[in-house]
Amino acid sequence: MSSSLTDTPIAARTDRPAPAGIDPRGPQFAAALTTVVLAAVLLLAPSPLGVGLLAAQALVFALGAGLGAGASPYGLLFRTLVRPRLAPPAELEDEGPPRFAQTVGLGFAVVGLVGFLTGLTLLGQVAVGFALAAAFLNAAFRFCLGCEVFLLARRVTA
Repeated sequence: MSSSLTDTPIAARTDRPAPAGIDPRGPQFAAALTTVVLAAVLLLAPSPLGVGLLAAQALVFALGAGLGAGASPYGLLFRTLVRPRLAPPAELEDEGPPRFAQTVGLGFAVVGLVGFLTGLTLLGQVAVGFALAAAFLNAAFRFCLGCEVFLLARRVTA
């Protein structure tokens, strides 16, 4: 059986890489889960359960920041359970800004952990509160505060 050019997928017919980017709904989904986790942390901390939830969220942030959105548990949930039920996104977005936002979230989670583990409960609550506010903005309004800081910094340094 012969294969014609029209039978070959476009990506296979060109030596250009496939367009890079992530589905912008993925980070919004992750932000919604993060909002729930961080709200629970504020309700439960400094109890061991609250601190454990914050440590788990810090790990989620670390995976998202270091390996990308698809490598985080929330990214995996989105990709396997949510994304197949949605229409394709209108466009993909650069992964850089969300990875930076995950790094910022990791910073706040670490400060929160240090606060709770050293008895500085107010420090922990404030740090988690800032992370919660940023996650809520993304989840509810698709406004990624960390992404905006990333883009602003890139414009200033360019």
